[in-house]
Amino acid sequence: MKAALVFAVAQFKRSLRDPLSLFFIILFPLIFLFVFGTIFGNSADASFKVAVFDHAKSDFSEQFTSKLTEGKAFKISSDIENIDLAKDKMSRGELDSIIELPKTFGEVKTDQDTLCEAGTVCSSPQHPPLPSGEVIVYYSESSPEAGRTVASVMEGILSEINSSMTSYQAPFTVKPKTTSQSGLSQFDYTFAGLLAFTLMSMGIYILAQTLPSDKKTGALRRIRSSPFRSWQLILGMALNYIALSLISVTVMILAAVLVFHFNMRGDWLTLAIFSIISIAMFCGIGMIIAGWARNDNQAALLSQSVAMPMMFLSGVFFPRFLMPEWLQGATSWIPMTPVGEAVRLITTEHASLIAVAPQLGLVAIWGIVAYAIAFKVFRWE
Repeated sequence: MKAALVFAVAQFKRSLRDPLSLFFIILFPLIFLFVFGTIFGNSADASFKVAVFDHAKSDFSEQFTSKLTEGKAFKISSDIENIDLAKDKMSRGELDSIIELPKTFGEVKTDQDTLCEAGTVCSSPQHPPLPSGEVIVYYSESSPEAGRTVASVMEGILSEINSSMTSYQAPFTVKPKTTSQSGLSQFDYTFAGLLAFTLMSMGIYILAQTLPSDKKTGALRRIRSSPFRSWQLILGMALNYIALSLISVTVMILAAVLVFHFNMRGDWLTLAIFSIISIAMFCGIGMIIAGWARNDNQAALLSQSVAMPMMFLSGVFFPRFLMPEWLQGATSWIPMTPVGEAVRLITTEHASLIAVAPQLGLVAIWGIVAYAIAFKVFRWE
């Protein structure tokens, strides 16, 4: 073990002196973090890009359009000349929706029978005629969610206008009520996946590339001539990358907290313990690839073959509940699935190590199997 520790320290110093290693250890996870943080970090201030066409051209419609412009819900594109061009932009995904105010929008109806038949307030000295009309909201069949959400927002705006103009009280209403609990942002949930991806990347991508390069240069052949066993090299490499991974994860967490205001619900010590065990497991998988591959080309292909399915089937970036049930059952056993689930439970639901015992047990089993295989398939050249 002493020889393995000495080897780990030497490899650690070597990694810190290598600019390329520092890039993948520190900068690469940060780039990933800032990309996803920029996308999901401001979800609370999300707005829809819409085009507004006012065909009524009345004082009421102009005031209505002005209020829409002042609000934060919509980003109104003012450079679109006609509705056909707007529909074309919607088909390309450049617009979320189109809001059209027909010529009759905001007209004041004076026909008492029409008003009564429509169920509105009849014209009388006490109840003067009021403006009325409808708003047309367009949505694309390829992406209907955005347009329907815009329509819901517009219904809320029109309901407020209706309430301000009449004293009519609806018999049935909806009362929004808070749960009195501070919510988690979309970034808080996404960060768990980014953390799991970083742990996997350090073990499978980076570690698996380093050792085959040493084989190619003959460095391992020289180490083999000394009284140094293969298991000592494997443990030394694993210890080195566990330390490097902790540095990478620490930098990521600091950036998430300071820049994107990451809301950590769980215990930092619990997260640290689970992260170390997960890193050790991924390093074992990386050592299988690094120990068996003869050169870095083989290692790169093997790393991609192992890592890519785990990324897309583990639920780290895409929810597993969207998969067929048979695939959900199969993917629950792959190494990255318990890591992503446990990290998310710890960071967002204050889960303890006992609460994530099933995930912890599965990670431990994968770690034991990985190192057993790594010791068996390792070759010096």
